[in-house]
Amino acid sequence: MSLITVADIAHDDLALTPTIQSEAAGEIDVVSQSGTDPETGQFFFAVKNANVAAFEEALEADHTVRDWWLVSEREDSVVYRIGHTNDAILLSPMVTELGGLMLDACSNETSGWRVRLQLSDREALSELWEYCEANDISFDLNRMFQQDGWMNGEPSKLTDAQRDALVAAYEHGYFEEPREAALDDLSDVLGISPTAVSGRIRRGTSELVESILVEE
Repeated sequence: MSLITVADIAHDDLALTPTIQSEAAGEIDVVSQSGTDPETGQFFFAVKNANVAAFEEALEADHTVRDWWLVSEREDSVVYRIGHTNDAILLSPMVTELGGLMLDACSNETSGWRVRLQLSDREALSELWEYCEANDISFDLNRMFQQDGWMNGEPSKLTDAQRDALVAAYEHGYFEEPREAALDDLSDVLGISPTAVSGRIRRGTSELVESILVEE
């Protein structure tokens, strides 16, 4: 058995926190499947619904960023390789030290980052929480559940941001006929732009269809 944990973490020195707080991007995701170099602190990030010029200005002013490179650019997203300063706080090394995995990490508009972790047991989670407390890192646990096996994963790769948008859309009648809520209504509920809401619903729906309805 392994323990899946979803939590919001926050600290002024957490990687890219000043950039997140600048609101120059709708959403920043760590590209977990890409190669990274822990020794140099360089990681890949997918940035969605961003004002590229404003985002790069935010990177220049971010005290957690040492250097950055634009890797690719599409209509609704860009990918950057970003190197962090020595002062930047990274949670992933501690998760690795505890024998866990950082499955997903995406920016959270209210606190910094929302992370989805795979840990061996509650003892590992307790050690991680104690580490965060000792370093003044806010650690707000959203939910956790156990799963059989270590690498089975969840039924889909649905991110927490996409899940929240889909649940809010369902609960407020966005999928009803006629619709009982518009994108502007969901924007107020989630605290993000209507464009970001639309993107999360679209990508989340696509992920659910691919993972549940489409066979290999």
